[in-house]
Formats: sequence, C-alpha cells, structure tokens
Amino acid sequence: MEELYQRLTEQLLAKNPKLPTGRARTWVELLCSDFESTSAKAGADYRGAEYTAKLVSQLIESYGDKLHLFAAQNPKYAQLLNDSDDTFN
Repeated sequence: MEELYQRLTEQLLAKNPKLPTGRARTWVELLCSDFESTSAKAGADYRGAEYTAKLVSQLIESYGDKLHLFAAQNPKYAQLLNDSDDTFN
C-alpha cells in the first residue's frame, strides 16, 4: 500500500504543486480510508487496493487542485490538515 500512497501523493503534488508534501500524503490517506470505510459500511465487497487507488486517482484528477477549498469548509478535515503536519518527506 505504501507504493500506492507514494504514487498517488506524487500525482496530487503534480496537480496541486502549492500543496505541501505532508498535506498531500494526508489527503491521499484520508481519501483512500474514507472510500474503503464507506464501501464497507454499505456492505460492498472489498475490491482491493488497486481499485481504491484507481478511484482516488480519478478524484485527484478531477478535484486535486481544489482540495484546500473542501478542507476549509469541513471541520473534520481542517483539523487533520493543519499546517503543523507538513513535515512528511
């Protein structure tokens, strides 16, 4: 999964170069986790990490340059994406 996270983080950074690396990584992990937990709650069969990565990749392509706007409006994510966590390399 680490390799998928790294690939998706790089994709997000390419789409939104002003985003700090740590924050991009956090976004990737949150998007993957939210998709998988929502699917599980809905009773869907687990389709694997590659399927999740494909969906998150599509989200990044569509909304990657606008993620900061979403965080500003959603307290759950704003708390997780504050400036103090931007040290991930």
